[in-house]
Amino acid sequence: MKTHSLIPNTPEWLAYRKTMFNASDAPAMMGVSAYKTRTQLLHELHTGMTPDIDAATQRLFDDGHKFEAMARPLAEAIIGMELYPVTGSNGKLSASFDGLTMCETIAFEHKTLNKDLVDVLHADCKGFELPLQYQVQMEQQLMVSGADKCLFMASKWNGDTLIEERHCWYKSIPDLRIAIVAGWNQFAADLAAYVPPVAEVKAVAAPQFGLPAVSIQVNGSIALIDNLQVFGAALTAYIDRINRKPETDQDFADLEATVKTLKNAEDALDSAESGALAQTESIDTMRRTVAMYRDTARTNRLLIDKLVKSEKEARKLAIVSEAGAALATHIKALEARMENGMMPLIVGDFVGVVKGLKSIDSMRDKANTELARCKIEANAIADKITANLKAIDEQEGFGFLFYDRKQLALKEPEFVAMAIKNRISDHHAKEAERIAAETARIAEQERVKAEAAAQARANAEIAAARGQADAARASAEAIAKAKTEPLLTEQQAAKFAALPEIKPSHPLEAIALEAIGPPTLKLGMICTRLGFQVTADFLKSLGFEPAGRERAAVLFHESDFDRICAALISHISAVRQGVAA
Repeated sequence: MKTHSLIPNTPEWLAYRKTMFNASDAPAMMGVSAYKTRTQLLHELHTGMTPDIDAATQRLFDDGHKFEAMARPLAEAIIGMELYPVTGSNGKLSASFDGLTMCETIAFEHKTLNKDLVDVLHADCKGFELPLQYQVQMEQQLMVSGADKCLFMASKWNGDTLIEERHCWYKSIPDLRIAIVAGWNQFAADLAAYVPPVAEVKAVAAPQFGLPAVSIQVNGSIALIDNLQVFGAALTAYIDRINRKPETDQDFADLEATVKTLKNAEDALDSAESGALAQTESIDTMRRTVAMYRDTARTNRLLIDKLVKSEKEARKLAIVSEAGAALATHIKALEARMENGMMPLIVGDFVGVVKGLKSIDSMRDKANTELARCKIEANAIADKITANLKAIDEQEGFGFLFYDRKQLALKEPEFVAMAIKNRISDHHAKEAERIAAETARIAEQERVKAEAAAQARANAEIAAARGQADAARASAEAIAKAKTEPLLTEQQAAKFAALPEIKPSHPLEAIALEAIGPPTLKLGMICTRLGFQVTADFLKSLGFEPAGRERAAVLFHESDFDRICAALISHISAVRQGVAA
């Protein structure tokens, strides 16, 4: 807080207050002051002019300052610290303190004790029970000074003698503080656009000198002496001059006075008639004339009275309609800042605030104060929506999580921040679960594939082992058979004579070859049986040497085919496993 060396009620102090938003003016700005309207405060700060203070009011102010000074020691005894009056500011906001501790943690506010304060300042009184205008003033004082609390005291004195003192503690109300800040912001905007109205003198009915006195006398011969014709002409002319299209408070005041004048005319005619009747029993002409003019006065009085009521109602309707239109325009401007249709309905109670009011000026003030309240509420909602939308839209890549962003934007910012955090956190958790499940599925697939490959390799190895065993058994059987049977018949010898010479590396191989017979299985036949092409070099890599040749054809033994198939299966399985790995 910045302090100012100013003495209250000095010209310097008054000049300073005209440039600031003061705590004592905050109730009027909020429309809750019992002493000043919001419209009056706008006019004062715009023009720099304040109403003159009469002697009686000045005495009240002087007494208030005197009682404040006398009550300060009582407050110091309650607080336990010394207090000093000071004026301070925080930005555009200002406050004049009845007392503030040196450490600026406790403020003091004093008022003169009255019946309303007696009713609320009981032993268990809490600050929020005080009249709202005092709460608003102290809330701004706490805002400006940074104090923790304020001692509110009301006292009553007889000279220098204390009659009664009551007090309570006021602590900050966050929602009220927010409302005050928003209220001053809207007030600043209204002050910048303020145009002082044309000064109007308070409406006072014009003097009603339009009708002469009614006189009816009866002479001794029962002849009437009256001025009814003169009175009738004056009454007719007076009625013709009546303004039947009132617009200002002056017009309405004049019409209300007209109603009284016409009523007086009726009463005068009744009185004159009664006086004449007291002088004679029957004067038919006089009575009919009096009745005619009396009916004229009564009819026009009722008409004007009805006109006044209907025109005032029309002016009230116009004020209410203008305020509603201004609110709609303000909300439309706010909607331009965001997506269409996101602003909720803001309802102003313009009809309620002007209900029962008689003055056009008071109706305007109450309607404008309610309009300011609605604008403040709308501004706060628009700011909240804008901030929430920004927070939501900043979550790049997660827009799909906020399908209800328009509804969510109407919530409080704390709720929106928590919703953003929770939804993104839940999404990450679900995504982690999905990835884990997918990883487990792929791992299970690989495990099944590995088991199948291992089983295929085992099957191929078993088949190869069986083929080798069968070949070995067949070879052994052939050798055994060769030992018991003649080695070659004459026909076999003739066949082998035509083959190229194959030199066995071992004597038993020659015996086996002689038992198996000559090679007859061509490489082309092997390819035909397999359904795909293999080369002699490929079979050689598998361990199968050609057993002979027939011209260009490579020959194998028929018994080699099974072993070739088994070797191929084993080779293919090995290749498959290698690729899978």
